Amino acid sequence: MTEQGQIYRISGPVVTAIGLDAKMYDVVRVGDEGLMGEVIELHGEKAVIQVYEDTSGVRPGEPVVNTGLTLSVQLGPGLLTQIYDGIQRPLPVLLEKMGTFITRGVDADGLDQERKWTFEPTASKGDNVEGGMVIGTVQETETIVHKIMIPPNMSGTIKSIKGGDFTVSETVCTLDDGTEIAMMQRWPVRAPRPFKQKYAPDTPLVTGMRILDFLFPLAKGGAAGIPGPFGSGKTVTQQSLAKYSDAQIVVYIGCGERGNEMTEVLDEFPHLIDPNTGKPLMNRTVMIANTSNMPVAAREASVYTGITIAEYFRDMGYDVALMADSTSRW
Repeated sequence: MTEQGQIYRISGPVVTAIGLDAKMYDVVRVGDEGLMGEVIELHGEKAVIQVYEDTSGVRPGEPVVNTGLTLSVQLGPGLLTQIYDGIQRPLPVLLEKMGTFITRGVDADGLDQERKWTFEPTASKGDNVEGGMVIGTVQETETIVHKIMIPPNMSGTIKSIKGGDFTVSETVCTLDDGTEIAMMQRWPVRAPRPFKQKYAPDTPLVTGMRILDFLFPLAKGGAAGIPGPFGSGKTVTQQSLAKYSDAQIVVYIGCGERGNEMTEVLDEFPHLIDPNTGKPLMNRTVMIANTSNMPVAAREASVYTGITIAEYFRDMGYDVALMADSTSRW
């Protein structure tokens, strides 16, 4: 068993590989084009892989390479205003690279690795820090301050910290054990971000719509579903919640929506104005678009990706409204 195996069988987006040393949920590269996939079953020397992309033309005998990593997202300044696909590839970047039709096997960073952000430290040399503590801030958009945190499961004493203009991958803080901390952190989407205590929901979410506040009250930290047939106003209601509710950050996931419906959302959302600030609503929004013609694995990944991004902003202390449209299709 090695890090490289070969394709044994193909059935739609499901590929079986042999001779591959893999663990559950490892991300692998399938075929000569390097299509991204994820190990979903292990049977002896056979690994069953769900591929995130179209497998047309892929043949048995082509290589399968294990990356040794699980599906992870990049978290840091630059998330807000972005429109991603289910595995955190920015759609505007893909459009720039390839045009309207996305080529298979293409990678793109979730965060711009070249843009510089102004980091203002709030911690000092000699401070004891642990996972989740804020060490500085970045003015990400006109309305939202991005808090730079110590990654979970990390602790120590600050040896050095400096302000200025940095890219997301440059070191802004060093701990006494030599650990270097940048503004960007990676987190596996299937691992919940840790918390010390979960409080029972006791604060109402003011939706801005009296019929919901009166008949169907929601609590911050709670969950709700909107059942309904086609064209009944589910998506419009979600847009109204995003626009008028007293949440500070909106993460909108279009998982399994029909292409024409997702197109409408992507066209309309960037033009919505935040009534609280008079600025574009996208200044405090992250969108994830994954249509119904994508494989099931990609649709499922889009929900995990959205939840991880929402948990990251929750860790900063923001009230986050997470919307998945629609949960019946993944």
